[in-house]
Amino acid sequence: MKYDDLLQAGKIKKQRVSGAEIDRALARAERDLKTARLVMAGDWDWGFAIAYNAVLQASRALMFAEGYRPGSHEGHKNTFAFMHIAMGKSCEDLIAYFDRVRNKRNQAIYDVAGMISETEAKNLFTMATDFVARVKKMLGGKK
Repeated sequence: MKYDDLLQAGKIKKQRVSGAEIDRALARAERDLKTARLVMAGDWDWGFAIAYNAVLQASRALMFAEGYRPGSHEGHKNTFAFMHIAMGKSCEDLIAYFDRVRNKRNQAIYDVAGMISETEAKNLFTMATDFVARVKKMLGGKK
């Protein structure tokens, strides 16, 4: 699959985004990591959700840098469809993991409170921290 396939399906749209907007998305990702660490001390579900949001914001920053935004319908899902392409084969398992996290986060927030374990929350936090750092490194020269 290529970006053109996502464009044709309406999953992403081309849009010029400023460096400031890319910076804001990265700053939100970093803020969310700090907040997730604090919240996890008392609530694994919300800590998990906030760590997930850090991944989403870093992913959006990369999308913006490439000149795209998610389509208006299923924005989170479409962001990860984009990331599968943007990050390439070497990150396929990682992006698939984050997409599964997206589904679990939806359940934890909207359906079943208390379903996220300490291990799940801490694992996501670690992976989210690494991912945000990776995206920041990738964007070093793209803004």
